[in-house]
Amino acid sequence: MAKDESSNQLLKMSLAELWELFPIILSPFNPLWREWFEEEKAFLLKSLAPEKVLRISHIGSTAIGGIWAKPIIDILVEVPREASLSQLKQVLLEAGYLCMQETPTRISFNKGYTLQGFAEKVFHLHLRYWGDNDELYFRDYLQEHLLVARQYEVLKLSLWKPYQHDRDAYTAHKTDFIRKYTQIAKKRYQGRYE
Repeated sequence: MAKDESSNQLLKMSLAELWELFPIILSPFNPLWREWFEEEKAFLLKSLAPEKVLRISHIGSTAIGGIWAKPIIDILVEVPREASLSQLKQVLLEAGYLCMQETPTRISFNKGYTLQGFAEKVFHLHLRYWGDNDELYFRDYLQEHLLVARQYEVLKLSLWKPYQHDRDAYTAHKTDFIRKYTQIAKKRYQGRYE
């Protein structure tokens, strides 16, 4: 089956069907996740015009180190305010990403989702304008505060089985924790990513 045909079939699935095919899975920390990020970053820098990319960052739990995480590499791509997100979207689609959600200031993409389930390497790419990067503060805080990182791990493990097939509920139940420590981090690291 052609890649475009497969992508179209995935995009036509209901949320319930997608969540069944792509359940929440948590895995112990894997040092290969950092390598996969670096490989994908290099691929993105070749695919996107370098002047259009200000920063590419590894975010999410796979970037924290030492804690259980969904084996999905989250990537934040920050671009200048004058960049055309729609043009960059087209480049990313041609590079094998699927557009999953789009607003005027943010576009989310997935790669590694197949009709047979997850591929070996799975990526979530968050395309944003420069400075829309709260995830960097949260990541840094957890990297520097192991006790808080462990609390986050315990929270995620407690949510895993009850919400294995409901990604929205899984995410919603983490929101207060993430918001709390992001705000603490933004005060502590004020201006670090501006």
